[in-house]
Amino acid sequence: MAIQLKAKRREDLKKSNTKQIRQSGRIPAVVYGNNKKSTTISIDSIELLKTVRDEGKNAIITLDVEGESLDVMLHDYQIEPLRDELVHADFYVVNMSQEMDVEVIIRLEGEAKGSKEGGVLQQPLYEIAVRAKPADIPEEITIDVSDLQIGDSIMVADLKDGKNYEILEDENTTIVTVTAPDTAEETTEEEQSEPEVINEKKDD
Repeated sequence: MAIQLKAKRREDLKKSNTKQIRQSGRIPAVVYGNNKKSTTISIDSIELLKTVRDEGKNAIITLDVEGESLDVMLHDYQIEPLRDELVHADFYVVNMSQEMDVEVIIRLEGEAKGSKEGGVLQQPLYEIAVRAKPADIPEEITIDVSDLQIGDSIMVADLKDGKNYEILEDENTTIVTVTAPDTAEETTEEEQSEPEVINEKKDD
């Protein structure tokens, strides 16, 4: 079910008005896409941040723009680095009956058996491309790594496509692997720590 947020149309695009909008706890934003004419709006920044944190970046949001209802996804946003505050957002209008390509976060769960034995768990892939209708896009894809031994890997090919989405990544892409501890570096350090043998010069 889509989350509902209220938005207001923003006709005055002057900097002074934009500043007032931010001071009131709202941020300027733009809605576009899916043959929809670009529309400038403002939206409550705290409500938007809470929605993204609770529902994920791919959440479907129903924007109520002064009586007009639009199904959108958060396409992009800007953060002011010094204050770490949300200052602008872009929303993309989606067609709920049409598939779209998005990146979904990969979350690992469990502790690999190989890690308990001294192996190093590595995750080269943190997001995975999928194709699905907006309502079927998963918030995240969870992978259980509990049974991974040293030398084991999980590839994209090992994932089974969900009933409602298709995985687009190359099936030979490594998602997670457990590597053996680096003993070569330890050996080198031991060799370097050995005292050097100095040949004494004998008197004639």
